[in-house]
Amino acid sequence: MKIFTMVAMTKNNQMRLDMTSGSPYALLLRFALPLLAGNLLQQLYNVVDSIIVGQYVGEEALAAVGTSFPVMFLFVSLFAGISMGAAIVIAQYFGAKNYERLQHTVDTIYRAFIVSSVVLSAAGYFIAEPMLRLINVPDAALVHAVPYLQIIFLGMIFVFGYNVNAGILQGMGDSKSLLMYLSVAVVSNIVLDLLFVAVLKMGTAGAALATVIAQMVAFAIGVWHINKKHALVQIRIKGGVMDWKILRDAIRLGIPAGLGNMSYSLGTMLLQNLVNSYGTAFMAGFAAASKIDAFAFLPMLTLGVAITTYVGQNVGAAKIDRVTDGVKAALVISAVTTLIMVPLSLIFGPSLIGLFNSNPDVIAAGMAYLTRMLPYIYLLAIMMILSSTLRGAGQAVIPLFFQMLSLWVARVPLSYLFAHYFGRDDMFYSFPIGWVLGLSFAIPYFLRGRWKRRIVTASGIGGGSLAVSDEADGEEREEESGAGIDHQV
Repeated sequence: MKIFTMVAMTKNNQMRLDMTSGSPYALLLRFALPLLAGNLLQQLYNVVDSIIVGQYVGEEALAAVGTSFPVMFLFVSLFAGISMGAAIVIAQYFGAKNYERLQHTVDTIYRAFIVSSVVLSAAGYFIAEPMLRLINVPDAALVHAVPYLQIIFLGMIFVFGYNVNAGILQGMGDSKSLLMYLSVAVVSNIVLDLLFVAVLKMGTAGAALATVIAQMVAFAIGVWHINKKHALVQIRIKGGVMDWKILRDAIRLGIPAGLGNMSYSLGTMLLQNLVNSYGTAFMAGFAAASKIDAFAFLPMLTLGVAITTYVGQNVGAAKIDRVTDGVKAALVISAVTTLIMVPLSLIFGPSLIGLFNSNPDVIAAGMAYLTRMLPYIYLLAIMMILSSTLRGAGQAVIPLFFQMLSLWVARVPLSYLFAHYFGRDDMFYSFPIGWVLGLSFAIPYFLRGRWKRRIVTASGIGGGSLAVSDEADGEEREEESGAGIDHQV
C-alpha cells in the first residue's frame, strides 16, 4: 500500500462513513439525516427566494421564477447525471479501499466539469429567451423570467462545482460537511435576497444574483474544506491525473441518469406549457405548491442518495448480500417519513401557499396540485429507492426505462387529456398514474433478482474490463468498454 493511502487512513476518519458493515437502518439514518437537513436548508432558500419575489415584486415575477426551473434543469441535467455517475464510482472505490483510483476520479471529474460548465453557461445565456417563449410564457412573466434565467446560467460554474463537491463527499459517506456548506449558503442567500430585492428593488435579477453568490460561497467553502479536512483526496488543478477510463466509467453510469433528467425536464416543460395556458395566477399557484411539494419529497430524495452510496460502497467491497437489507430499511424509513410529511403538507397547504401570494386564485391552483398528487407520493418513493439501488449496482439503463414509461406513456399525455376532458385541475392525477405504471415494471424486475447477477463495478475493482456474468445462462461475456467487472453472486 502506498504511503499516501496509509496516511489517509489515519486522518479525519470520523468524517467519512464506511457503510460496508453495521446495521443498514443506523447507517442510512446516520448518512441521510445530515443530508436531509442540508436539503431542507437548500429548499428553504429556494422558498425564501420565491416568497420575497412574490411579495416584493409580484405575481408575475413569482410565476417567472417557477417557470424558469424546467429550462434551467434541462441544461444542467446531463452534467448532473455524470456527477451522479462519478459519485457511484467514488463510492465503489471507497468501498474497495482503492484510494489511488479515488484521487484519480476526483482529478478527472474536476477537469471535465470546468470545461462543460463554461460551454453550458454560454449556451444557456443565449438560448434562455427562445426557450421561455417556446413553452408559452406570457409576456407579463417573460420580462421577469429572462434576466433571472440568464444570470443563473452565468453562474452555472458554481452550481456545477458544488454538485461535484457533493458527489465526492457523498461517495465517501460524508454528509455532515454538506450541511455546513449549505448552512452558510442559506444565510448568504436570505440576506442577499432581502438586500437585492426588498431594499435595492432589483427584481428577479436580484434574486438570481443572490442565488449565484450563495452557490459560489458554498462551492468555495467546499473546495477549501475537502483540501483541508479530507486526506484521502485533494482538489488539484495542476499536477492531477486525467484518466479517460474513469471518465468513461462515470459517463457510462451517469449518462442514463442524465438522459432521464433531461427527459424529465422536457416532460416538465410540456406540463409547464399546459399550466402557462391558464394564466399567471394558475402558474403562480403551481410554482408555490411545487415548493411545498418539494419539502414532502425531500426525505425520499435523500434516501435515494443514501441508498446509492450504500449500494455503491457494498458493491465495491463485494458485499452484495447487504444490498437487499439496505433497500428494505430505506423503504421502511421512507414510509414513516411520508406518513408524517404528507398530512402536514395538505393541512397547512393553503397557509403555506399564502406566504408566496395571498391571491385566492393562486391558493386554489396550488391546492389543486397538492391534493391530487401528494397523497400518492410514496409510490414515487418506492420507484426512486429501487432505481437508486440499481444505479448504485451499476445498472444505469434499467431505471431510465422505468422513468420513460412513467413520464412519456402516462404523465405527459394524460395531463393534456385530463385537462381537456375533465378540467385543468385534474391534469395532476397524471402524476400517480405514471408512478403506478413505472412500478408495474420496477417491482417485478427488482424482486426477480437478475440484477444481482449483473452488478457492474468501476475499472480496477476485481478486474480491468467489463465482464458481464449471468448465472441464469452460465455465460460470461467480455465487453470492450473498459468499464469494470461484474460480481458473480
